[in-house]
Amino acid sequence: MKASDLFVKCLENEGVEYIFGIPGEENLDLLESLRHSSIKLILTRHEQGAGFMAATYGRLTGKTGVCLATLGPGATNFVTCASYALLGGMPVLFITGQKPIKKSKQGRFQIIDVVQMMQPITKFSKQIVDANNIPHLLRDCFRIAASEKPGAVHLELPEDIAAETTDRQPFPVTEVDAPRASWHAIERAVEMIEAAERPLLLIASGANRNIIHEELSAFIDATGLYFCNTQMGKGAIDERHAQFLGTAALSADDYLHCAINRSDLIINVGHDVTEKPPFFMDESGRLKVIHVSFYPAQMDDIYFPQHEVIGCLRTNIQKMTKQIKKSPLWDFDYFRRIKDEIETHIYKAKHQDCFPNTPQQIVAEIRETVSEDAILSFDNGMYKIWFARNYKAYHPNTVLLDNALATMGAGLPVAIGAKLVCPETQVVAICGDGGFMMNSQEMETAVRLKLHLVVIVLRDNAYGMIKWKQAGSGFADFGLDFGNPDFVLYAQSYGAKGHRITKNGELQKILAQCLHEPAVHLIEVPIDYSENERVFFKELKEKTCLL
Repeated sequence: MKASDLFVKCLENEGVEYIFGIPGEENLDLLESLRHSSIKLILTRHEQGAGFMAATYGRLTGKTGVCLATLGPGATNFVTCASYALLGGMPVLFITGQKPIKKSKQGRFQIIDVVQMMQPITKFSKQIVDANNIPHLLRDCFRIAASEKPGAVHLELPEDIAAETTDRQPFPVTEVDAPRASWHAIERAVEMIEAAERPLLLIASGANRNIIHEELSAFIDATGLYFCNTQMGKGAIDERHAQFLGTAALSADDYLHCAINRSDLIINVGHDVTEKPPFFMDESGRLKVIHVSFYPAQMDDIYFPQHEVIGCLRTNIQKMTKQIKKSPLWDFDYFRRIKDEIETHIYKAKHQDCFPNTPQQIVAEIRETVSEDAILSFDNGMYKIWFARNYKAYHPNTVLLDNALATMGAGLPVAIGAKLVCPETQVVAICGDGGFMMNSQEMETAVRLKLHLVVIVLRDNAYGMIKWKQAGSGFADFGLDFGNPDFVLYAQSYGAKGHRITKNGELQKILAQCLHEPAVHLIEVPIDYSENERVFFKELKEKTCLL
């Protein structure tokens, strides 16, 4: 068969449902092969959007997402989303085209070394130089992408190789059981937990990747331990749980950190140092850490665990639960008291009924309006901290924020990917006006796909997070303000429905209407970020941890 047909047959063999991307002339053989395939091509308006969609597919399914671009500028547009997938632990295959490599009449036109460019931001990057290599290279890519820690892989398919003939067939898909920790490692972890006075469970992104809420819930029920999570661990256990202490939206000095600072042992499940630190270790040795993950800890100056339990999270947590016994040394009285403070100051704090709305008000009204299992996707911005801190997630992978690369421009494409994976679930993209405009053209993609999707654009006419940092550093307000289009008309120009919040009390009503009416909706919501200063500069500095 033709090499491009074999390539597509190998993708089908791996169970690929979608390819997101923008083909170029170097991909035309592959495009023709896709025309006869069961795989659905999702044509996007920018390669970056395609990469974010494919990464979201990988994040939500655990299977490798696939995206496609041409050579040169098409491939360079993959750099941000490949980095996003690599740091965020999302399995994605990036496919790029290339000019003929055996004989070309176009000189160096559009040619850069894409394979070398992709090597630092992927787990594997290679050019296919022979059609006969396609089966083993694709099988290898899918294995590498999905293995812990998941991430990006890249294959370059040159135009002349795609047109070759081959008699090869796809490799069979095999599964590999993850290794388990030794009983010695389990027993040592249990001994350390039982010997601690105030052990605390911290749940990070690896728990959401592997959906181990049942195992973690059983561990918490067996021990009575209090727990918290990182931003990318949100929802791994229902955050309405009586022992939930909150999300580490900041690295230090929040109410949650009062509990962390009183803890003498942290059981850190599924964390790696690419996520912004939820706490800092120091050389005093007062705080001990057990690293529970698929892979060894990456040591640095603020994270150097004293013990590691490496291997399948599900199995190892089950083993720890069977071995552990409640210890008479445990004293959770402080955690109970700080839990009341956290609920009072964060989750139950009376938000101001004002317009423009405050971040707390917006978070509360969205949580009250969307369904329990609604999926929220985010760009990166100041509001992401507020949602991480103030929004309670009830189910795994329902708060799709990025605390690894922390890129802008992802919110809308991520929502599109999520809606394709979970068509019956409410999906709401929450974007700042800066981040939304970086990939707002994907509104057309959402409309063309006839998705039922809600996009909330928080408008402050500035790069708000940088303004917060600027003010916190004592610098003058400079260089971060911009203008915006009329977002209602902008949405309507794509065939979407546009809405604008003009007074207090409208958000819940309009959001509920949008969630009920199948269409692509955009809601423009003015936001007042003055609460940044009151809460993060004043309230948290004046709080006391001495309860």
